Amino acid sequence: MFILSLNAYHGDASAAIFKNGELIAATEEERICRVKHWAGLPVEAAWFCLQEAGISLEEVDFITVSRDPKAKFLEKIIYALKSGTAFGALRSRAANSLKIRSITQDLAAALNNSKSSKSPLNLTKSPATRFIEHHRSHLASAFFVSPFEEAALLSVDGFGDFSSTMRAVGRGNRIEVLDSVSYPHSLGVFYTAFTQYLGFPHYGDEYKVMGLAPYGKPSLVEQVRETIFLKNNGLFQLNPRYFRHFREGVNMSWEGGAPHIEPLFSSEFVKKFGPARQKDEPLDDHHRDLAASVQRVCEEVIFQLADDLQRRTGLKHLCLAGGVAQNSVANGKIVQNTAFERLFVPPAGHDAGTAVGAGLFFYHQMLGNPRSPFRHQAYTGVQFSNEQIEAYLHSRNIAFERLDDAQLFDTVTARLLDGGVVGWFQGRAEFGPRALGNRSILADPRRADAKDLLNAKIKRRESFRPFAPSILKEFAAEYFEQDDSVPFMEKVFLIKPDKRPLIPAVTHVDGTGRLQTVEQQDNPRYHALIHRFFEKTGVPILLNTSFNENEPIVNTPEHALECFLRTKMDMLVLENWVVRR
Repeated sequence: MFILSLNAYHGDASAAIFKNGELIAATEEERICRVKHWAGLPVEAAWFCLQEAGISLEEVDFITVSRDPKAKFLEKIIYALKSGTAFGALRSRAANSLKIRSITQDLAAALNNSKSSKSPLNLTKSPATRFIEHHRSHLASAFFVSPFEEAALLSVDGFGDFSSTMRAVGRGNRIEVLDSVSYPHSLGVFYTAFTQYLGFPHYGDEYKVMGLAPYGKPSLVEQVRETIFLKNNGLFQLNPRYFRHFREGVNMSWEGGAPHIEPLFSSEFVKKFGPARQKDEPLDDHHRDLAASVQRVCEEVIFQLADDLQRRTGLKHLCLAGGVAQNSVANGKIVQNTAFERLFVPPAGHDAGTAVGAGLFFYHQMLGNPRSPFRHQAYTGVQFSNEQIEAYLHSRNIAFERLDDAQLFDTVTARLLDGGVVGWFQGRAEFGPRALGNRSILADPRRADAKDLLNAKIKRRESFRPFAPSILKEFAAEYFEQDDSVPFMEKVFLIKPDKRPLIPAVTHVDGTGRLQTVEQQDNPRYHALIHRFFEKTGVPILLNTSFNENEPIVNTPEHALECFLRTKMDMLVLENWVVRR
């Protein structure tokens, strides 16, 4: 049985394909079309998945979509009538629902017009389409790939199918929903509104507020708490005075594929916190303190949601998904601030991951099939052989050399020790927002100037944003206050005080690091590279940041080479091929 699963007509559009419940491939549309957070129908991602499975669309048994236009339908109508939601917003939502309902036909037509598809598609057998509610897709994307047979489940994001939060219990191949928070109340909207107010207007900019927060003091917590209320039932609600969407709806567009959300904060919000910062305006102490306060309040809400869920269920394991699950700072504190003992966050906890979740929910929950044994599944994208890469480099008249693995690890680590910045491209591309050693830019974490070097040579990004440490799993307890498996760079932990001077390039201003623990079984070549660096330096860590330059993470050798050529990167590694300046 083949299931093609889609996150479509939504930010971070993506596709995944399963054969008898086993994930064959998954990727985000942005990696192929090169538009960040691309929204719409993921045509190229779907085509890639079909190619990886070796089938045509006609051979797909089911298409699952991580949206359900019927979800909370009556609630939607009642809310629209009570709130007097603008006609334009209602019309936009209705048009979006119609797109979802015709998705199989739209995909077939788009594949025919795609540059990737070489032969015309005459769809004589149409796959059956199943619509899976957005937050159930999030929950499934975490629980059904987790190591837990039984766990509490929490999904928190902006909005999807008229919900922003959902809590549940997972047992075996079943998910039982306990409760939810309905639109317009949303922790994601809360965080996005402050993100926009602080001068970060782009879709997905919330991580910038998270990175800025440690530079401020949470001196505005009481004022921020007036915008969101904790409830006795463990849930929360927004104060409608401070958010425009209660009356006007969420005005979202994706012209050219790039999603855009109009400002969510109201005039009362501006009266309370002062004039909004413009994106080119300097950051001052007020902005930094507000970021710290917003992060603190966001964490309070997450901890209450989780702790109340633990008390209700008595379970010790938590699976977390949704856009707010990308808040790795909060994730790193959940076990310490709740009664949960273990936390699992998938590699794509954001909306792209719902493509995986919708397929798994249908296969396990609706069809009753058993779960597969646990294994890490982050490397599900495209890969290229040494022969393919060699042919491409020849076509570009680029000077290069081939090294075996032992020579390669020596050469790369030597360049890093000499202050070099290396583009590292190998294996299958990662699924999710983090580079995990297959599409990464690497540097020496011991260099105090590494952050400035990276921003000068490549990234050109805000100085307050940290870079991540990839650490050999066996050394995590030696360097970090918490000993945990963090394979997807999904948690921020305190670095031990005596280790911070050793790795200044990956130590944030508050003494933390967003770590990735690397195990040999998950990524043997990346593990071997870090181990070679450890043999030379005594430090089992590399600075790892995503291989890109203000664009989606590179996907192909062409993307990697173009990024190398237009920046001041010192070395490019494409599998076993090395390109030098």
